[in-house]
Amino acid sequence: MPVLPDPTDLPDALDRAAPDAPSPHPPQLLSDVASLPPLPGVYRYFDAEGTVLYVGKAINLKKRVSSYFQKNHGGSRIGHMVSKIVRLETTVVRSEAEALLLENNLIKTLNPKYNILFRDDKSYPYLKMTGAAVTSNPGTSFPRVSYYRGAVEKKHHYFGPYPSAWAVKEAILLMQKVFRLRTCEDPVFNNRTRPCLLYQIKRCSAPCVGHINAPDYAQDVANAERFLRGDARQVMDTLEARMMAHAERLEFEQAAELRNQVAALSNVLHQQSVDNVSDRDVDILAVKVQGGRACVNLAMVRGGRHLGDRPYFPVHVEDAAVFFVDEEVDAEAQAVPSIEAQVLGAFVAQHYLNVPVPPSLVVSEPVDKNLLKALSVQSGVKVTAVHQPREQRRVWLEMAQTNAGLQLARLLAEEGSQQARTRALADALDLTLDDLDKLRIECFDISHTSGEATQASCVVFHQHKMQSAEYRRYGIEGITPGDDYAAMRQVLLRRYGKLAETLQEAQKTGQIPAGTGRLPDLVLVDGGKGQVSMAREVFEQLGLDLSLIVGVEKGEGRKVGLEELVFADGRDKVYLGKDSAALMLVAQIRDEAHRFAITGMRAKRAKVRVDGGKLEEIPGIGPKRRAKLLQRFGGVRGVALAGVEDIATVEGISRDLAEEIYRMLH
Repeated sequence: MPVLPDPTDLPDALDRAAPDAPSPHPPQLLSDVASLPPLPGVYRYFDAEGTVLYVGKAINLKKRVSSYFQKNHGGSRIGHMVSKIVRLETTVVRSEAEALLLENNLIKTLNPKYNILFRDDKSYPYLKMTGAAVTSNPGTSFPRVSYYRGAVEKKHHYFGPYPSAWAVKEAILLMQKVFRLRTCEDPVFNNRTRPCLLYQIKRCSAPCVGHINAPDYAQDVANAERFLRGDARQVMDTLEARMMAHAERLEFEQAAELRNQVAALSNVLHQQSVDNVSDRDVDILAVKVQGGRACVNLAMVRGGRHLGDRPYFPVHVEDAAVFFVDEEVDAEAQAVPSIEAQVLGAFVAQHYLNVPVPPSLVVSEPVDKNLLKALSVQSGVKVTAVHQPREQRRVWLEMAQTNAGLQLARLLAEEGSQQARTRALADALDLTLDDLDKLRIECFDISHTSGEATQASCVVFHQHKMQSAEYRRYGIEGITPGDDYAAMRQVLLRRYGKLAETLQEAQKTGQIPAGTGRLPDLVLVDGGKGQVSMAREVFEQLGLDLSLIVGVEKGEGRKVGLEELVFADGRDKVYLGKDSAALMLVAQIRDEAHRFAITGMRAKRAKVRVDGGKLEEIPGIGPKRRAKLLQRFGGVRGVALAGVEDIATVEGISRDLAEEIYRMLH
């Protein structure tokens, strides 16, 4: 790659370049680079197929982007990326903070190949405390503590986020033991006539039957909230003062109850070992890189209590072509951050886009000050990071580093085992592949309940693991209920019909359109000769290779490990052996397709049958009115199909309540 002069002269340089040393980049690209403004912004690189390669930010777009094309990067990963660039897009922003936020939003949206990517599998759980409100529902006077995951609402109080569901459930158990708050849902609460078992084992104060009045319960709720915010010592002092006051008034039963609360809270504080209550909300971040993979271990401290940790494994660590250029110093003289620092910086930037950031971070690697400023601007709270902590923070960081190493070792061991399984399957089926990482398997399964709510699932195995983001469900309609063969025919036609047409057109023109998918190397169907025959008919109709189809036929007695593979191209059945690594992989993929189909079918069936299971949650609908609605319309599905006028004809249902029922069910 030739070394180009100043970016402002890029077009002229192309004219002056020797005929035998043409630029590898399109003239339009170099022209776009030369015309960039010296302003902060975000840039995106694209290859010839329109795939985004890299997303970056710059204080000075002109200097940063030009630096990629002024230097010969040789055979490095960044040189490999630069050689693919054919198009550039930029967005100018007002500040570096805005550039950081936009950059990481685009990284999470576009999934560029040469950026370090962190993908959240799901949102964080919270502990939810329902807010008291003046309504006809008596349960609202006695707030409920519950597990919650999703968007927060202002009318309720939320504590967290927690690193795992287990941590939330432990906190809820704590609320029951110490403060005896209720966990039952409102319909249960509103219809209790005697205390439940939780009251008997001293896990609830039974507000449902009046064993505690609203003011006293509100005091317990307030203490629980203060405890969750980290004011445990103050809560202890308050409880002790109330206990002594009751004792002085000879109210020994009330004093004994408070004594038990104090003892339970004291025991909890001892177990939690809170040595530094000044650190109420802290995230501890430790990174470990080994064998081309990385792990960031995130531990959370909330309210002064260590809630546990959660590992994250980024992708594209090996391919990441992070090119650091500071506009104020010479690029050659600048020290490039370590890969650990790059991974940690990518995690902090991407993770806290959608998650509340605590005021303090304890980190194993230095974090860019500009990134911390951007997080502070976004959250409205000054965010600081401590790289070399002392005392309790140091203990927390060492724990996080140890866990990061253990989690990464586990991942590498699992990946090694999974790669061995992939290789065993390729050998067993004589698959000719130059790169096993590219082996793609798609597996189909059909699920229904006596023909009701038929669902077909397609799961994808690629790069030695299941790719849940590529899973698809297909609602099957227009067939005889229970006809699994017709369902398989429909899902295969829908999955591969358009792709087959595109590939056939490409054979005629000799050019495959950009964005066209590819056929898998193996198509598994959960079934024996019947399902394989149906798949063969579909592939013959579409003009696809029959050797791709493999059926997984259950063995004698449907026992696991006795499965046989059935082929659509006429090959004899194959029994891989009970202890075969290849059969283990086939069974794993088949079971995942089965699980995915069943969960989809159950969700669809539940929606059809009990989409109005929300009846009990509608204010004003108690057991009697619900029974009348179900009796009148023959079930919840009938209620859901009824109009407002029909619902209003039921005894005890007013027009306003009928409209509310209709709105809730639709």
